[in-house]
Amino acid sequence: MSEQHSNKELAYLFDLYVAPDWGERFAALMDEHLTLPKKGRALYVGPGTGNQALALAKRAGKDVTLIGVDESEERLALARAKATVAKLDRSTEFRLGQLEALAFEDEQFDLVVGDASLIPVERLPEIVAELARVAAPGATVALNLPTSSSFGEFFSIYWEALASAGVAEAEGHIVEHLLNERPIISDAEAMLAREGLDEVRSWTNIEEFNYPSGAEFFGAPLMKDFLLRDWLAPLSDEALHAPVLAELTRIIDEERYEADFTLSIKATLIAGHKPL
Repeated sequence: MSEQHSNKELAYLFDLYVAPDWGERFAALMDEHLTLPKKGRALYVGPGTGNQALALAKRAGKDVTLIGVDESEERLALARAKATVAKLDRSTEFRLGQLEALAFEDEQFDLVVGDASLIPVERLPEIVAELARVAAPGATVALNLPTSSSFGEFFSIYWEALASAGVAEAEGHIVEHLLNERPIISDAEAMLAREGLDEVRSWTNIEEFNYPSGAEFFGAPLMKDFLLRDWLAPLSDEALHAPVLAELTRIIDEERYEADFTLSIKATLIAGHKPL
């Protein structure tokens, strides 16, 4: 975990390795269950490098203007370049902004979508409040995220690796917190309902990511540069990262018996409507 990438490098890694696999699992739920407006304005919060936002814009047609708001200027640069190549730059706009404080007046958009698949859980209530605030009466508000029981295969060995690496027993709460932080589906639905949205529904797919070895699992950009940073961050000493990773790799390779190591998630889409 000592390797540090620049923001530009992280944007390219996200675009090359994360968006086409991780992102497409959540995009499939949107494509199947979201009805797009025939005209007006759509907002995509957290579009990353733009793949799904541009796909929605293309599907919605020329009478819908789509705005994407992301916190990474480097990712947005790639999204804007893709929009130009796809000749969607006249109907799309990508802006830098804070997800908990969207720079729009109330009730501006006929569809509001938020991608929270890689957003820390503690940020979700404020983000959901903003999604609901900027939605126009009658608009659909949707959010995708991994829900409870996601990543269980990793967390089940994390405890063992901490103990094997000599991490103090007091830090065992780290795994307990990670296991319990993801909302169950009913709690995720309640986040939207608390913001006054009606007809809140959800859809979930079980998705699997397979890795031939522990080294390939921890070397994958999705893990190394995105998920794992959050999972190791609570350790009190960064010097513990290397021995814990070594133990995790050993455990995976010893227990998989030459089969792939599988990481599964509950990819979930939650959607509701702003009352008229």
